[in-house]
Order: sequence, then C-alpha cells, then structure tokens
Amino acid sequence: MPKNSSAFGFPQDLRDAQIALHQTRAAYEEYAKTLPWSAVPMPGWESDKQLHSSYRSHKEDSPGYTEEQAAEVRRFQDELRRLSIAVSTHPFWESLSGPDLVEARMALKHAHEESEDQAA
Repeated sequence: MPKNSSAFGFPQDLRDAQIALHQTRAAYEEYAKTLPWSAVPMPGWESDKQLHSSYRSHKEDSPGYTEEQAAEVRRFQDELRRLSIAVSTHPFWESLSGPDLVEARMALKHAHEESEDQAA
C-alpha cells in the first residue's frame, strides 16, 4: 500500500518547490491555450473528408507568436526547468534508495492534495 507524504517527512522547501512546479505548469498550460497553434507563421489547412462523415478537420492560418508571447513561453519554460531541477536534485533524495525512493517521489507529487484535504 502506498505511503502518504507525511510518512516521508519531506522538508518544507522541497514541498514548496513541488507545489510551485504544479502551479507553474498549470499556469503555463492555461497560457498555452491562448496562443496561436504554431509558434511561427504557418498557412492553415483542411483535411480530406473522412469516410462516413462530413467532418473535415482544419486549422486557420497561424500568425505565429508575437515577441511578447515568445518571451512569456521562454519565461515559463525557464521557470519549469528551474523548479524541476530544484525538486529532482534536492539533497533529501540522497537519504532514500530503491523502492522507497520511487515511492517517495510519487508521494511528493500528491503532497499538495493531502494539504488541501487537511485544510478542508
């Protein structure tokens, strides 16, 4: 049976980094929904009609990203990279090995859920 995050005694800075990673990834995914479908200008397209359907998938022309959009994407990617490195190379992981290490890494990904449950 998997252990919950409290069984591992994660240091607060590691928990904070993991939560920031979750939040940053969610914000980036929301931002990405507002972007054109291609980072560079590309012509639109329409697919052939599929058998037994009148639906044709298509994309409008993409203007590409503006300089501001490209800068924001880079900022998100840099922050996600920084947080991922902070979480994955944290000294806490050196105290574990084998199955405990894998189980602890999985538990940390859900530690914020336990905090939310306790707050409710």
